[in-house]
Amino acid sequence: MIDLMGSLPLLQAGGGQMFTTVLTFGGVIAIFYFLIIRPQGKRQKETQRMISELKKFDKVVTIGGIRGVVQTVKEGTVIIKVDDNTKIEFSKSAVASVLEKYEPKSDKVDASSSEEKDK
Repeated sequence: MIDLMGSLPLLQAGGGQMFTTVLTFGGVIAIFYFLIIRPQGKRQKETQRMISELKKFDKVVTIGGIRGVVQTVKEGTVIIKVDDNTKIEFSKSAVASVLEKYEPKSDKVDASSSEEKDK
């Protein structure tokens, strides 16, 4: 018959080494997750939010480095005015960043600030 009791110390010694190996690989996976995968996911969500919030008159830069002002926002594309007579249609994913968001000036704010200046 097989003597299991005689081989028991060998199994215990190999188990300690196996635990260290598993712990090392687990640590490497955790480092990759927290330093690479998680930050990339956050950047991707932020980029998707920026693209979904594009609106007319926002100043943008494309991934090719073209700067311009958004003239029209369609379902999957945007038309960017780069010069007085030049408009280019890009995929929304080609917009790298928004330089300046367009914020319309309201008449109420202007009226209240001009009243304060009169005082």
